[in-house]
Amino acid sequence: MPLIRSASFNLFVEIVIRICLLSLFCYMETMPPFVRVILPSELENDCKYPRRESYVPGGALWAIVLSVPCLLSLLAWGACNDCNDAFEILLAWSLALGINGVLTDTMKLIVGRPRPDFFYRCFPDGVETSDLQCTGDPVDIMEGRKSFPSGHSSLSFCSLGMCALWVCGRLGALRGRRGSAARALACLAPLLLALCVALSRSCDYHHHWQDILVGSTLGFTVASFCYRQYYNPLSSELSGVPYVVSDTNLARLNGKPDSPAKDLKDIESTPLLNCKKEDKWI
Repeated sequence: MPLIRSASFNLFVEIVIRICLLSLFCYMETMPPFVRVILPSELENDCKYPRRESYVPGGALWAIVLSVPCLLSLLAWGACNDCNDAFEILLAWSLALGINGVLTDTMKLIVGRPRPDFFYRCFPDGVETSDLQCTGDPVDIMEGRKSFPSGHSSLSFCSLGMCALWVCGRLGALRGRRGSAARALACLAPLLLALCVALSRSCDYHHHWQDILVGSTLGFTVASFCYRQYYNPLSSELSGVPYVVSDTNLARLNGKPDSPAKDLKDIESTPLLNCKKEDKWI
């Protein structure tokens, strides 16, 4: 007899996984990276950029990363009156954020690439010692060896990339119909904001361009993977519909062979848990 798990148990597992990912991420943030040998030529040519304050500080980054998906969830709940979508987007987003954080920190700790401003982290007065032993603040030096990949880039593209995928699904931008400038701009707007955050890390000399490219790719890849765990493909007629809605309604139809046939639009408009859905999206 197959084991049937309740919805409460599934939710418990989802929460435990996210707590574990968050705990692992917080622990890895305090770990020292691999101390890579830095050649004098590399230190002189690639790591001697001046130190600058972050154009997007950590507090501002987390405000963007945490607030935008929450606003989308509230939008799905309030404007669209869809409690299933509001809950599923939070599940997809929180899973993506946890996985992305752990992967990013793992790569940072293993690679240990110095930042472009590492020289002035190592020698704050600009005078290097004969044995090249750093004289700066140990915390600054440790953070200076965590350049690859860019955490700002991966986090912004993960969180805002998830927003872009959600908007794209809700608007049906990839369903194979005539395009719309308004839909295209709405889908690309979160990615543009993520791009600005990522590029700022090059302007303030906190990351090399390779760090930004890999971090951005990693973040959006994780977001796409986690989105597809909870939502139908963007190119299908059920784009933007969570699996918890479409699968449940299909199972109900299959269990009632004498029921009248319904098309995909009927399934899309019948959410789970009797939550009323009045889709106001164009």
